Amino acid sequence: MKTVTGDGVRELERITARLSELDALAERVLHRLAEQDRIEVEAAVAAAPVKAQVAGRAVLLIPFARAVPDSDPSRTVPQTQWGRRPGETPVIGSPIHSA
Repeated sequence: MKTVTGDGVRELERITARLSELDALAERVLHRLAEQDRIEVEAAVAAAPVKAQVAGRAVLLIPFARAVPDSDPSRTVPQTQWGRRPGETPVIGSPIHSA
């Protein structure tokens, strides 16, 4: 049976510590991806049309795009009905100016 020398023990400890660091990093990445996915799902649900009745007729209410509550510009509903991001200046000649 082989015995591990002092250098081998130190190397094994170093590898074990590095593996623990990588596990912690992978767990943080997984939590961040899950949070981003949750935000995207909530935004999609919030932007989904809602059934309603107007003057006795069935209609779909389509909400305008709006930022996610934390107001982080990178986490907004991607586009409004004219293909602009919320807060962008409209381009002359776009449907919003043509009307």
